[in-house]
Amino acid sequence: MELKDFLALLHPILAVAIVFPMLGVVLNMAWQTMQRRKQVASGDKSKIPPAVGSEHLKAGRILSGSVVGVTLLGLGYAIFEHILTEQIWSKNSFQVVFIVLMFVATVASLVMLYRAEPALWRGIFATLTGAGLVILGTQDGVYRRTNEWYWSHYYIGIAAALLMVFSLAIVQDIYKDRSNRWRTVHVILNSIAVLLFLGQGMTGTRDLLEIPLSWQKPYIYSCDFANKTCPKP
Repeated sequence: MELKDFLALLHPILAVAIVFPMLGVVLNMAWQTMQRRKQVASGDKSKIPPAVGSEHLKAGRILSGSVVGVTLLGLGYAIFEHILTEQIWSKNSFQVVFIVLMFVATVASLVMLYRAEPALWRGIFATLTGAGLVILGTQDGVYRRTNEWYWSHYYIGIAAALLMVFSLAIVQDIYKDRSNRWRTVHVILNSIAVLLFLGQGMTGTRDLLEIPLSWQKPYIYSCDFANKTCPKP
């Protein structure tokens, strides 16, 4: 394996080492929080500590940031690998500068989303963060598998990341809303996100099997994938 092959593995390594363990922690705390709320509402004394709610919030914020960060890492590797391979800087330096600025703006918007308190600013920074992810995802070099968008690692990952950004944007509204409408929206959307994460695990494994090492690409990509044949040596 060459250095570029190891760099390509950073995205799945961080997903396995950070994102999926944090997902398990968040789901466990979410279940405990819900059970404690039901027990207290029914007048029973709950054995679940009151701090589980705040711990769930902290873990959820870490999970959301981790998902967006891993997404940006995966996009960044694909985009800049394409830039270096195709020597885009010498052909269109403005495009490279634009891409770099988009990465900086997206990260800055995410940081400001964590800091923002008024609903207006949370909405603005969430929109900017989501727009940055989508715009970066449209750049050359990103393998989108558009013909199978419903089973694409890219589309499922972007959808999961956008849901995490939305969760960050509404978290303060959840605790202010006494009607629990925002809490219901949060539960529904994050239940969908869990399914998307499962899809990411399957599609990511599939893509790792399909992506050849850098020295193998000239030979592998000369194959006829439609007829499943390769030229003889």
